[in-house]
Amino acid sequence: MRVLLVGAGGVGTAITRIAARRPFFEAMVVADYDPARASAAVAALDGDDRFHAERVDASDEAAVTALLARHRCDVLLNATDPRFVMPLFHAARAAGAHYVDMAMSLSRPHPERPYEECGVRLGDAQFAEADEWAEAGALALVGMGVEPGLSDVFARYAADELFDEIEEIGIRDGANLTVEGHDFAPSFSIWTTIEECLNPPVVYEADRGWFTTAPFSEPEVFDFPEGIGPVECVNVEHEEVLLVPRWVKARRVTFKYGLGGEFVETLKTLHRLGLDRTAPVAVPSERGPVPVSPRDVVAACLPDPATLGELMQGKTCAGTWVRGVKNGAPREVYLYHVVDNQWSMAEYGSQAVVWQTAVNPVVALELLATGAWSGAGVLGPEAFPARPFLDLLTEYGSPWGLREQ
Repeated sequence: MRVLLVGAGGVGTAITRIAARRPFFEAMVVADYDPARASAAVAALDGDDRFHAERVDASDEAAVTALLARHRCDVLLNATDPRFVMPLFHAARAAGAHYVDMAMSLSRPHPERPYEECGVRLGDAQFAEADEWAEAGALALVGMGVEPGLSDVFARYAADELFDEIEEIGIRDGANLTVEGHDFAPSFSIWTTIEECLNPPVVYEADRGWFTTAPFSEPEVFDFPEGIGPVECVNVEHEEVLLVPRWVKARRVTFKYGLGGEFVETLKTLHRLGLDRTAPVAVPSERGPVPVSPRDVVAACLPDPATLGELMQGKTCAGTWVRGVKNGAPREVYLYHVVDNQWSMAEYGSQAVVWQTAVNPVVALELLATGAWSGAGVLGPEAFPARPFLDLLTEYGSPWGLREQ
């Protein structure tokens, strides 16, 4: 397998460090808009000659297609933010390569009823081209990070091995991470965090289909394992709600994120001030008005999450709560994956949140390389058997857990 990895930020760099320990691929080209980031990621791998750094603009479909062809890559792994999903998705198809991402094409709220009805949903643009991919015998594996990704694998595992009928699947994400010296320092991309948290959350119900609610709706306190404890979680827009019902039968699917009151109020303030917007505004400068995206300014003012590892303490937990029936009796479980920041920093030099995101696409690539997973079309993680993934994740030294509720 020859891989083009686009994006050498925190997650992309963690991907290289995880993949370097595995023998399943022949080459990995690490490409970024900033060539210094790509070069630094490769230089840190102790001379592993399977890795090669390149510069590429992820928004330039033709340039990415040419890079895939030049290095004879048969799969593109997208580690950029969701703005670049579609050009990279199209570049892979144009080059005849398979495609893997960790987030899907962007949504747009319903123009009149944003908190009742879906507009353009996450992934709609990709699923609209599913027939083309299937007819070509090519695979686009979408949403293959941790959430979405591992959480979807858990949903498939629950359906296959733990339940006869599923009433509800709820992704529940929480952490007790702190960052020394910072009052507000998100552990993941603030650009993506704003997108997820301020868009109308999507809920799925079998008798109603997909619909939306107000941001931060339906608060609940969820008790997370391994010492994290109770965290208030709220509805957030996320890909799992759009993916799980396509392959797993459940009466209701939700995603709730443990944000905390202070984080929620900060996001609400950004929204009130218009600082969550992506459309450029004219900002005066010595050279005249300069178009600037307010959200990009917020991101530039905050520390890079990839640099926070040494200042972070605590654990992060991604998991899938499932309620239903097994052998005629009610059952409720929480399938989860916890990463301790102290461990991920000592073992890989990557902070817990980016490492937890990065390990899952590497596991998926290995399953595709060995043939344990195969398929064509635009498919989510739920479309594949869960057991091979979970067994290999454990082999990577990062086991998962199951708690009866």
